[in-house]
Amino acid sequence: MDVNVLKAYLPLYNEALLLTVKTGFAGILTALIIGLSGAAVLHFKIPVLKKVIAAYIEVFRNTPLLVQLFFIYFALPKIGIRIPAQGCGILGLGLIGGAYMTETIRSGFESIDRIQTESALALGMNGPQVLLHVILPQAIAVSFPGLMANVIFLLKETSVFSTISLLDLMFTAKDLIGMYAKTMECLFLLTVYYLIMLLPVSLLGSFVERRLRHAEFGD
Repeated sequence: MDVNVLKAYLPLYNEALLLTVKTGFAGILTALIIGLSGAAVLHFKIPVLKKVIAAYIEVFRNTPLLVQLFFIYFALPKIGIRIPAQGCGILGLGLIGGAYMTETIRSGFESIDRIQTESALALGMNGPQVLLHVILPQAIAVSFPGLMANVIFLLKETSVFSTISLLDLMFTAKDLIGMYAKTMECLFLLTVYYLIMLLPVSLLGSFVERRLRHAEFGD
Protein backbone atom coordinates (compact mmCIF):
# COMPACT_ATOMS: atom_id res chain seq x y z
CA MET A 1 0.00 0.00 0.00
CA ASP A 2 1.64 3.22 -1.22
CA VAL A 3 0.63 6.17 0.98
CA ASN A 4 1.89 8.68 -1.61
CA VAL A 5 -0.44 7.16 -4.20
CA LEU A 6 -3.36 7.43 -1.78
CA LYS A 7 -2.60 11.11 -1.18
CA ALA A 8 -2.30 11.78 -4.92
CA TYR A 9 -5.68 10.17 -5.66
CA LEU A 10 -7.63 11.87 -2.85
CA PRO A 11 -8.66 14.96 -4.89
CA LEU A 12 -10.07 12.74 -7.65
CA TYR A 13 -12.04 10.67 -5.17
CA ASN A 14 -13.32 13.81 -3.45
CA GLU A 15 -14.73 15.09 -6.74
CA ALA A 16 -16.22 11.68 -7.51
CA LEU A 17 -17.81 11.48 -4.05
CA LEU A 18 -19.43 14.88 -4.48
CA LEU A 19 -20.87 13.91 -7.86
CA THR A 20 -22.07 10.53 -6.54
CA VAL A 21 -23.76 12.10 -3.51
CA LYS A 22 -25.43 14.85 -5.56
CA THR A 23 -26.71 12.41 -8.17
CA GLY A 24 -27.70 9.80 -5.60
CA PHE A 25 -29.70 12.11 -3.37
CA ALA A 26 -31.37 13.80 -6.34
CA GLY A 27 -32.46 10.35 -7.49
CA ILE A 28 -33.67 9.47 -3.99
CA LEU A 29 -35.69 12.69 -3.78
CA THR A 30 -37.25 11.83 -7.15
CA ALA A 31 -38.01 8.33 -5.85
CA LEU A 32 -39.70 9.71 -2.73
CA ILE A 33 -41.91 12.03 -4.79
CA ILE A 34 -42.90 9.14 -7.06
CA GLY A 35 -43.39 6.86 -4.05
CA LEU A 36 -45.69 9.27 -2.21
CA SER A 37 -47.74 9.91 -5.34
CA GLY A 38 -47.95 6.23 -6.27
CA ALA A 39 -48.86 5.14 -2.74
CA ALA A 40 -51.63 7.75 -2.58
CA VAL A 41 -53.04 6.52 -5.91
CA LEU A 42 -53.05 2.90 -4.70
CA HIS A 43 -54.43 3.77 -1.27
CA PHE A 44 -57.33 5.78 -2.61
CA LYS A 45 -57.85 3.32 -5.50
CA ILE A 46 -57.97 6.01 -8.18
CA PRO A 47 -59.36 4.39 -11.36
CA VAL A 48 -57.02 3.86 -14.34
CA LEU A 49 -54.07 5.41 -12.50
CA LYS A 50 -54.14 2.49 -10.06
CA LYS A 51 -53.48 0.05 -12.90
CA VAL A 52 -50.76 2.27 -14.36
CA ILE A 53 -48.96 2.46 -11.02
CA ALA A 54 -49.29 -1.29 -10.47
CA ALA A 55 -47.78 -1.97 -13.92
CA TYR A 56 -44.99 0.56 -13.29
CA ILE A 57 -44.09 -1.15 -9.99
CA GLU A 58 -43.90 -4.59 -11.59
CA VAL A 59 -41.74 -3.40 -14.49
CA PHE A 60 -39.21 -1.42 -12.46
CA ARG A 61 -38.95 -3.80 -9.48
CA ASN A 62 -38.29 -6.75 -11.78
CA THR A 63 -35.64 -5.25 -14.06
CA PRO A 64 -32.10 -4.31 -13.01
CA LEU A 65 -31.08 -0.66 -12.73
CA LEU A 66 -28.25 -1.38 -15.17
CA VAL A 67 -30.72 -2.37 -17.89
CA GLN A 68 -32.87 0.67 -17.17
CA LEU A 69 -29.85 3.00 -17.39
CA PHE A 70 -28.78 1.44 -20.68
CA PHE A 71 -32.28 1.98 -22.06
CA ILE A 72 -32.37 5.64 -20.95
CA TYR A 73 -28.79 6.45 -22.00
CA PHE A 74 -28.41 4.41 -25.21
CA ALA A 75 -31.92 3.65 -26.52
CA LEU A 76 -33.78 6.92 -25.97
CA PRO A 77 -31.35 8.94 -28.16
CA LYS A 78 -32.41 6.68 -31.05
CA ILE A 79 -35.84 8.33 -30.90
CA GLY A 80 -34.44 11.81 -30.36
CA ILE A 81 -34.51 11.95 -26.55
CA ARG A 82 -31.03 12.82 -25.27
CA ILE A 83 -30.40 13.17 -21.54
CA PRO A 84 -26.98 13.99 -20.02
CA ALA A 85 -25.29 11.18 -18.08
CA GLN A 86 -26.05 12.73 -14.69
CA GLY A 87 -29.69 13.24 -15.66
CA CYS A 88 -29.87 9.60 -16.76
CA GLY A 89 -28.49 8.54 -13.39
CA ILE A 90 -31.02 10.63 -11.49
CA LEU A 91 -33.92 9.45 -13.65
CA GLY A 92 -32.91 5.78 -13.50
CA LEU A 93 -32.42 5.83 -9.75
CA GLY A 94 -35.65 7.78 -9.26
CA LEU A 95 -37.70 5.34 -11.33
CA ILE A 96 -36.44 2.14 -9.75
CA GLY A 97 -36.46 3.74 -6.30
CA GLY A 98 -39.97 5.08 -6.85
CA ALA A 99 -41.27 1.55 -7.38
CA TYR A 100 -39.80 0.39 -4.06
CA MET A 101 -40.82 3.56 -2.21
CA THR A 102 -44.39 3.24 -3.48
CA GLU A 103 -44.76 -0.23 -2.01
CA THR A 104 -43.10 0.77 1.27
CA ILE A 105 -45.26 3.87 1.77
CA ARG A 106 -48.39 2.01 0.67
CA SER A 107 -47.84 -0.52 3.45
CA GLY A 108 -47.61 2.41 5.86
CA PHE A 109 -50.89 3.82 4.56
CA GLU A 110 -52.60 0.46 5.00
CA SER A 111 -51.48 0.26 8.63
CA ILE A 112 -53.62 3.30 9.49
CA ASP A 113 -57.04 2.36 10.88
CA ARG A 114 -59.80 3.51 8.53
CA ILE A 115 -61.73 4.93 11.47
CA GLN A 116 -59.14 7.70 11.75
CA THR A 117 -59.92 8.81 8.20
CA GLU A 118 -63.66 8.63 8.84
CA SER A 119 -63.31 10.60 12.08
CA ALA A 120 -61.25 13.31 10.38
CA LEU A 121 -63.82 13.61 7.59
CA ALA A 122 -66.60 13.80 10.17
CA LEU A 123 -64.78 16.71 11.82
CA GLY A 124 -64.94 18.63 8.55
CA MET A 125 -61.51 17.94 7.05
CA ASN A 126 -61.37 17.41 3.30
CA GLY A 127 -59.49 14.62 1.51
CA PRO A 128 -56.12 16.41 1.05
CA GLN A 129 -56.19 17.60 4.68
CA VAL A 130 -56.84 14.08 5.91
CA LEU A 131 -53.97 12.78 3.81
CA LEU A 132 -51.54 15.51 4.86
CA HIS A 133 -52.35 15.83 8.56
CA VAL A 134 -53.69 12.43 9.58
CA ILE A 135 -52.58 9.62 7.29
CA LEU A 136 -49.19 10.73 5.99
CA PRO A 137 -47.39 11.49 9.29
CA GLN A 138 -48.39 8.11 10.75
CA ALA A 139 -47.66 6.23 7.53
CA ILE A 140 -44.16 7.71 7.26
CA ALA A 141 -43.43 6.82 10.90
CA VAL A 142 -44.56 3.23 10.35
CA SER A 143 -42.71 2.78 7.05
CA PHE A 144 -39.56 4.67 8.10
CA PRO A 145 -37.34 1.57 8.56
CA GLY A 146 -38.29 0.38 5.09
CA LEU A 147 -37.70 3.83 3.62
CA MET A 148 -34.21 4.00 5.14
CA ALA A 149 -33.42 0.53 3.81
CA ASN A 150 -34.47 1.75 0.36
CA VAL A 151 -32.30 4.88 0.67
CA ILE A 152 -29.22 2.81 1.53
CA PHE A 153 -30.02 0.36 -1.27
CA LEU A 154 -30.31 3.20 -3.80
CA LEU A 155 -27.06 4.83 -2.66
CA LYS A 156 -25.27 1.52 -3.18
CA GLU A 157 -26.88 1.19 -6.60
CA THR A 158 -25.05 4.35 -7.68
CA SER A 159 -22.08 2.06 -8.29
CA VAL A 160 -23.53 1.18 -11.71
CA PHE A 161 -23.47 4.82 -12.87
CA SER A 162 -19.97 4.23 -14.22
CA THR A 163 -21.49 2.17 -17.05
CA ILE A 164 -22.94 5.34 -18.60
CA SER A 165 -19.64 7.24 -18.29
CA LEU A 166 -20.66 9.21 -15.21
CA LEU A 167 -17.52 10.16 -13.29
CA ASP A 168 -18.67 8.65 -10.01
CA LEU A 169 -16.64 6.74 -7.41
CA MET A 170 -16.70 3.45 -9.30
CA PHE A 171 -15.75 5.06 -12.61
CA THR A 172 -12.86 6.89 -10.94
CA ALA A 173 -11.55 3.69 -9.34
CA LYS A 174 -11.78 1.67 -12.57
CA ASP A 175 -10.20 4.48 -14.59
CA LEU A 176 -7.23 4.83 -12.24
CA ILE A 177 -6.71 1.07 -12.08
CA GLY A 178 -6.73 0.90 -15.86
CA MET A 179 -4.22 3.73 -16.24
CA TYR A 180 -1.81 3.07 -13.36
CA ALA A 181 -2.54 -0.49 -12.17
CA LYS A 182 -2.62 0.62 -8.52
CA THR A 183 -5.39 -1.85 -7.73
CA MET A 184 -4.91 -2.11 -3.97
CA GLU A 185 -4.80 1.65 -3.41
CA CYS A 186 -7.76 2.36 -5.70
CA LEU A 187 -9.99 -0.30 -4.17
CA PHE A 188 -9.02 0.73 -0.65
CA LEU A 189 -10.04 4.32 -1.37
CA LEU A 190 -13.22 3.13 -3.09
CA THR A 191 -14.23 1.17 0.02
CA VAL A 192 -13.40 4.06 2.36
CA TYR A 193 -15.36 6.57 0.30
CA TYR A 194 -18.44 4.36 0.07
CA LEU A 195 -18.31 4.02 3.85
CA ILE A 196 -18.02 7.80 4.16
CA MET A 197 -21.15 8.14 2.03
CA LEU A 198 -23.25 5.32 3.49
CA LEU A 199 -22.31 5.04 7.16
CA PRO A 200 -23.68 8.47 8.24
CA VAL A 201 -26.97 7.72 6.47
CA SER A 202 -27.23 4.36 8.21
CA LEU A 203 -26.43 5.83 11.65
CA LEU A 204 -28.85 8.72 11.15
CA GLY A 205 -31.58 6.31 10.09
CA SER A 206 -31.03 4.16 13.18
CA PHE A 207 -31.11 7.23 15.42
CA VAL A 208 -34.35 8.56 13.94
CA GLU A 209 -35.93 5.10 14.06
CA ARG A 210 -35.12 4.81 17.79
CA ARG A 211 -36.60 8.26 18.43
CA LEU A 212 -39.77 7.36 16.57
CA ARG A 213 -40.08 4.11 18.50
CA HIS A 214 -39.54 5.97 21.76
CA ALA A 215 -42.17 8.57 20.85
CA GLU A 216 -44.66 5.84 19.93
CA PHE A 217 -44.12 3.38 22.76
CA GLY A 218 -42.41 5.54 25.40
CA ASP A 219 -39.50 3.11 25.93
